[in-house]
Amino acid sequence: MRTPAQPPYPAHWEADVVLRDGGTAHIRPIAPADADRLVSFYERVSDQSKYYRFFAPYPRLSDRDVHRFTHHDYVDRVGLAATVGDEFLATVRYDRVDEEGRAASAPADRAEVAFLVQDAHQGRGLASALLEHIAAVARERGVRRFEAEVLPANSKMIKVFTDAGYSQRRSFSDGSVHLTLDLEPTAESLAVMRAREQRAEARSVQRLLAPGSVAVLGVGRRPGGTGRSVLAGLRAGGFPGELYAVNAALPPGQAELDGVPAYRSVRAIGAPVDLAVLAVPAARVAGAIADCGEHGVQGLVVLADGHTREEQRELVRLARSYGMRLIGPNAFGVMNTAPGVRLNASPAPRLPPAGRIGLFTQSAAIGIAVLNELERRGAGLSTFLSAGNRADLSGNDALQYWDEDPATGVVLMYLESVGNPRKFTRLARRTAAAGTPVVVVRGGRHSGGLPPHGHAVPVGRTPEATVSALLSQAGVIEAGTATELVDTGLLLAHQPLPPGPRVAVLGNAEALALVAHDACRAQRLSPLPVADLGPAAGPDDYRRALAAALADPGTDAVVVTAVPTVAEETPAEADLTDALHAAVTGAKGDKPVVVAHLALEGLAAALSARGIPAYPSAERAVRALAHAVRHAEWRARAAAPGRVPEFDDIDEPAAARLLSDGVGPAAGRPASVTLAPGAARALLAAYGVTVLPALPAPDADTAAAAAGRLGYPVALKTTAPHLRHRPDLGGIRLGLATEGELRRAHADLVRQLGDPAGLRPVVQAMAARGVDTVVRATVDPAIGAVLSFGLAGPPSELLDDVAHRILPVTDRDTVELVRSIRAAPMLFGWRGARPVDTAALEELLLRLGRLVDDHPEIAAVELEPVVVAPRGATALSATVRVAPPPPRADLGPRRLPAY
Repeated sequence: MRTPAQPPYPAHWEADVVLRDGGTAHIRPIAPADADRLVSFYERVSDQSKYYRFFAPYPRLSDRDVHRFTHHDYVDRVGLAATVGDEFLATVRYDRVDEEGRAASAPADRAEVAFLVQDAHQGRGLASALLEHIAAVARERGVRRFEAEVLPANSKMIKVFTDAGYSQRRSFSDGSVHLTLDLEPTAESLAVMRAREQRAEARSVQRLLAPGSVAVLGVGRRPGGTGRSVLAGLRAGGFPGELYAVNAALPPGQAELDGVPAYRSVRAIGAPVDLAVLAVPAARVAGAIADCGEHGVQGLVVLADGHTREEQRELVRLARSYGMRLIGPNAFGVMNTAPGVRLNASPAPRLPPAGRIGLFTQSAAIGIAVLNELERRGAGLSTFLSAGNRADLSGNDALQYWDEDPATGVVLMYLESVGNPRKFTRLARRTAAAGTPVVVVRGGRHSGGLPPHGHAVPVGRTPEATVSALLSQAGVIEAGTATELVDTGLLLAHQPLPPGPRVAVLGNAEALALVAHDACRAQRLSPLPVADLGPAAGPDDYRRALAAALADPGTDAVVVTAVPTVAEETPAEADLTDALHAAVTGAKGDKPVVVAHLALEGLAAALSARGIPAYPSAERAVRALAHAVRHAEWRARAAAPGRVPEFDDIDEPAAARLLSDGVGPAAGRPASVTLAPGAARALLAAYGVTVLPALPAPDADTAAAAAGRLGYPVALKTTAPHLRHRPDLGGIRLGLATEGELRRAHADLVRQLGDPAGLRPVVQAMAARGVDTVVRATVDPAIGAVLSFGLAGPPSELLDDVAHRILPVTDRDTVELVRSIRAAPMLFGWRGARPVDTAALEELLLRLGRLVDDHPEIAAVELEPVVVAPRGATALSATVRVAPPPPRADLGPRRLPAY
């Protein structure tokens, strides 16, 4: 008898996940080669857990059981295991069943599911992670419901099911609890998944930032070298935990290095090690990681550079196989100034003072520069991470930690790339909305950035300006330089957000105050008349003027300017600091104060120590203040985001049929299909978006017949790609009221522009006159669906005057979208023109956004032009492209990025 061949192994189901305690595990399908691993795993499970799984004493697995639990068809029977190294920690399996609970094959849409977790690893979130992944596998294979029988005493497993967020039913019969889960993702299940992801990833970063013990590998026997620098920094910073020095070349009998217990390998340390800093050459990093993993180290910082991308992939695989997170390679290290931690696991000689700024950089060089600038300005840090090549831990992980860190009031990030933009913007929005602003510099944003070093990310085609707009929508404050990053961080860390844009300017030199006044106008703030205190102004004059400005209900923020004068007594910097601080503390504290000074170098540090940011130019002070004003406005909008209106006339089933009919059968279909013009019009009409029909007019007689069907007046225009929507090139004739005018226009068009076959002319009914705009919706694999709006024509294209929003959009989003372009005044009666119907335009944007959001197979829609008249908005042309939707990793089970 012929044995059926083992089905292909579904490698795409493999994933690395972060567990509740911050460790990692690898989830993968169980295969026939796992027989010995399964037996060993089962031997480690307690009798009680086995009883809960099988409802009877089941001390060992029979050969038949082992074969059944390791041989799957990966369709009707699937098993997954959570592993660390070569060991199974937990397993899950489903078996497809029919309505009577008997074994079944597709198309049955239900399956029985069961878990088993090693007792030593219960409570780490393994079952919850496995449920997410087995549910995704089941949906892929056509299973829509899970059923489970659980003993009432097995409360932990019942909680796994009931806390998952899926729609479920529960009953009790025959001594067991019967649970049924509908596997369609819900808003609640997605929220549960993301909350678990946040807690787990935050915990994994916390383990790196607050270790109880640190080992430094590569500590030289003589002074100098990176390892000795790291060890010296840990000691000088006052790290209270256990420190160990590791040097493979230590002579026998040497027990110390630089006053720290020394060993020849990590495995020789007779105590737990939470964090290992690898200051060894690149060629020795892999061996060091294996030693750390064997010893049970929880996390790694790899300082060495010089690894190829393939070597980095192997380092990450090796670290994760032991359940460890890795920072680097090419990292500068981590710092934590918390009183009970005082961790300086970096080559930096000093631990910065404690403060409210969390700092993340990829580049070690940029990290050093920003740390030095913060120290020079008297600013303190809560925590610092330099991820280097970002092979494993990334800025997203850091955001997860800072989102719940009470010591961090503002996050500063210098990124060579955003990585996963969809996840980054989601996390940044949540962090900023909760009250912790996120300020970002994107290095190389105009040059394409550095070659990719870190984990794999989707390749997007979104233009740079669009990415900036989407980050702004998520509440991210973008700074242009590292200096601007620090300037903005200092203000946000110590001053309240301004309640509005009205800025009072005061100082002892009218010239500098006027520079600040003009800078406010350039930043679209609303400066009040300058209060010139005069060159003889002393500390009391400043205190009274600042107190009066802060007490003025018409003021939202204050810029104080100060310069040395030729007066007999220039105010001492310490006295001026005391006066300004007294005025600030005497006020209610809801208005920010910034100081711009010239040639008063000691003033900045003195003011910073009192929480008042100071800047060596008025332009820098005002730019930081403008970032704060715009962020406060974003916070107010985020608190009231608007709503997604319900449209009673939308016919979603009709749109689905049109999409199915328009692309034809899947067999032989190209990856991307552009709908025929009639199908595109019908699809948009199903969502209440009107597109005027355009009839072919290859010759004058056909044009006249088309006009007769549409009714005069009509427009005659070409649809050749090089002439579309270009009235300046003579390809459009408008307002043709009679057949004679139409025929003459057709002849003139051909005479002026050439062969009709190349021009592809059409006749279209005239729309009401108004402002021509362009509306687009596109799907980017890295960012998702994006709705874009701008005015039609070369000026907007040349200036890239286009606004963008991520879908789905609310009514408030569309209002802001229309008003955020620089040419928006043309819609509202510019130079005496009649205002157009922006409400109709906003409704069209909402309807188009709903269409693309409802049907992920729509890859792109372009409406050009959309004529917005004093009453109504009408699209004159529509192009719809359909393609297989890109995978949505953010809707699937949580997983660490693939490297």
